[in-house]
Amino acid sequence: MSWTFDNGTILTRAALVGEYANNAFVVACARTGRGVIIDAAAEPDRILELADGVEVDALLTTHGHYDHLRAVAPVVEALGVPFLLHPADHELAARTTQVAPTALADGEVIPLGETSLLTMHTPGHTPGSVCFLSPGVLFSGDTLFPGGPGATEYEGGDFDQIIKSIKDRLFTLEENTDVYPGHGPTKTTIGTEKPELPEWIARGW
Repeated sequence: MSWTFDNGTILTRAALVGEYANNAFVVACARTGRGVIIDAAAEPDRILELADGVEVDALLTTHGHYDHLRAVAPVVEALGVPFLLHPADHELAARTTQVAPTALADGEVIPLGETSLLTMHTPGHTPGSVCFLSPGVLFSGDTLFPGGPGATEYEGGDFDQIIKSIKDRLFTLEENTDVYPGHGPTKTTIGTEKPELPEWIARGW
């Protein structure tokens, strides 16, 4: 299976899964083939197919909403890997999956063969929302999309908090950083979205 993204350091495969058009990612070290899954949202067979040929070490989850968790149990069972989630979303996730998560901390480095992913706690969409950063690539979950922040009208959402997360954490990254969000096939960059922040604040969503 071909790679969706290859910058010579990391390789990424992506698939749209489920009725909410969630992005499920397999991210691997280009040299060693060791990798992780990000957001086992739905259609576990497709996610496992994405992981074919990759030595998967963990299942990372950007936040605890129902639509990002429905394939967690079968994927964890098939691969025997830990399910990592920020502790602020553990209670929320328990409504959807009985798999006990391993706590994921802000600043935690996830080894990825000869490279790694950095965990960035970016609350606002949910209290425990995180993004994962590799040089030049950000997996933003539902924190940042092309055209604005993720929704904050659901339980645990906070518009002021998500704006703070985007402004203080994400928009300090290099402008050429590619951003792969939690839904939809379209990616963006930090530099594309950064000038739009005042408009998002003014409109309130």
